[in-house]
Amino acid sequence: MEPSRRSLRGLDWFAFFVADVQTGFGPFVAVYLTSEKWTQVDIGLVLSVSGIVALVGQIPGGALLDAARSERLVAAVAVGLISASAIAYAGWPIFPIVLAAACLHAAASCLLGPAIAAMSLGLVGQRGIGERLGRNARFASIGAGLSAAVMGAVGYFFETRSVFLVTAALLLPTWTALRYIEPREIDPEQAHGASPREPADRPPIRLRGLLTRPLVVFGGAILLFHLANAAMLPLMGSVLTKRTSESATILIAACMVGPQLVVALCSPWAGRQAQRLGRRPILLAGLAALPIRGVLFATVTDPYLLVVVQLLDGITATVFSVMVPLTIADLTRGTGRFNLTQGLVGTMMGIGASLSPTLAGYITDTYSSSTAFFSLAAIALCGLTLVALLMPETRPREPQAAAQDGGA
Repeated sequence: MEPSRRSLRGLDWFAFFVADVQTGFGPFVAVYLTSEKWTQVDIGLVLSVSGIVALVGQIPGGALLDAARSERLVAAVAVGLISASAIAYAGWPIFPIVLAAACLHAAASCLLGPAIAAMSLGLVGQRGIGERLGRNARFASIGAGLSAAVMGAVGYFFETRSVFLVTAALLLPTWTALRYIEPREIDPEQAHGASPREPADRPPIRLRGLLTRPLVVFGGAILLFHLANAAMLPLMGSVLTKRTSESATILIAACMVGPQLVVALCSPWAGRQAQRLGRRPILLAGLAALPIRGVLFATVTDPYLLVVVQLLDGITATVFSVMVPLTIADLTRGTGRFNLTQGLVGTMMGIGASLSPTLAGYITDTYSSSTAFFSLAAIALCGLTLVALLMPETRPREPQAAAQDGGA
């Protein structure tokens, strides 16, 4: 069944509002808890525990989605849990409640991102998934940018607690957008990575059968990418603060907004090109932008030029927001394990991102920030080399081409 315009628009706006809801957390948590006279040790403990929950929950979350018959229901429950955690933050800023709310938010987030990708695959299928993922990234980027500005203004003109009340209130438009997605148009087998022509009672492939060489190479490249990428913007923010303390806040804000604009403009185009040219060229382009960015951060001294260099992050974000779920969909086609594999790759992302700040901080303190940027660029180059040498093209062959090859 071809998805209706109503369902596709509903998915657009669901991605938009989910990004709005998620923006209410992150930096605002530390600001809010600091204003409530929390110690930095307690704030760090809450953030660390929630980070561990987010890392550990990736694989179970993917397995739960593969077992579920309605990704739409799982997404609705996850959004409700996130809104409940926002209410807990705003209403009871005491340690046990906030710790439980942070863990609840982290666990629900493990379901929400993969659920959006699964609904997309279930709606449009393998042929349309590239452009669909690009649209998801565009609406998510616009939503994140607008909500950051709105919530920043709310926190400034009212009180920081208001940010979490606004986050909780976004539950209603998010659920409304989700209702526009017709559940009968989401093929449950296709949403799990199985072929819609296969019998529904066929069991999914075992976990060991998923660990093919392309997936292992791809997961390793993703780990190296996040190991190199996660610390770059915070480290550059520290450098900007030392060089231009008066305008550092504005420059860092520009470094955050600029890449979001690139993602919003280019994501659907990247999805279309991945369908037309194949996955490898687009993936290599995104990986190549990261070592270039690291070298430029190490060598450029002008603060305003550094903001321009940060636009390269928009290229990598555009590519990875589309190519990670798209490549996973290719590699798990016919397995029924699309969401579990999203969890596996998400775990690799989390490991790399959690180690990156510590590594960059150690190199900076021991040597210099320039040495740290060069080191991160070298790690990124390893990931690029890994994909260039060992990662095959994963785009499914067109049926006509396959038939011609078979006839030959």
